Amino acid sequence: MSAAPGKQTASSVTMDALWSNNPIFRQILGICSTLAVTNLVLNTVVMCVALTLVTALSSLTVSLLRAATPRSIRMMVETLIMAFYVIIVDLALAAYWPEMRRNLGPFVGLIITNCILMGRAEAFAISNPPVLSFVDGFMSGVGYSFILLAIAVVREATGMGSILGHPLPFFGGPYWDKWIIMVMPPGAFFTLAVFIWVFRALSAEKEAKRP
Repeated sequence: MSAAPGKQTASSVTMDALWSNNPIFRQILGICSTLAVTNLVLNTVVMCVALTLVTALSSLTVSLLRAATPRSIRMMVETLIMAFYVIIVDLALAAYWPEMRRNLGPFVGLIITNCILMGRAEAFAISNPPVLSFVDGFMSGVGYSFILLAIAVVREATGMGSILGHPLPFFGGPYWDKWIIMVMPPGAFFTLAVFIWVFRALSAEKEAKRP
């Protein structure tokens, strides 16, 4: 999505990031996280919060510096900005929640490789005002998080019979044979494919009803 300066509002940016141009089920970006962390809901929550903060703050900073950034080194500057925020998040986890930092392993640091960050910087922040860029980055992270959390709930419930470590009445009971494949990489791909199919079907139905 390319946005022209001055033609976007916070509400239109929000709806675009959450639905019309959702980074996962519309653009299929950042899906490596579905393999890495969505077998547990708590890990997914932390990863989603981290990515949302990094995306929002990176977009804000890129927008603030857009007039002072030479075109020839623009992407290098954007990458440095993103790396700075990723390092801050990584250090904060290591200092205040070392157990979670160990659980996530290298995947916090690998946020810098997530296509959503550079995508929002290049498609929106580089040509829009700071506040709107922050909203775009934040809501893109929320749209991303919504899908990943839904996947994590399905995977942990069906694969482990629990949510946030608490046994579920049905999935955690004797009548449910836990689907171990759901906490393995194939389970992530399968669940993601189902979610994309459902959301795109809903979008097509909504488009068909328009006059």
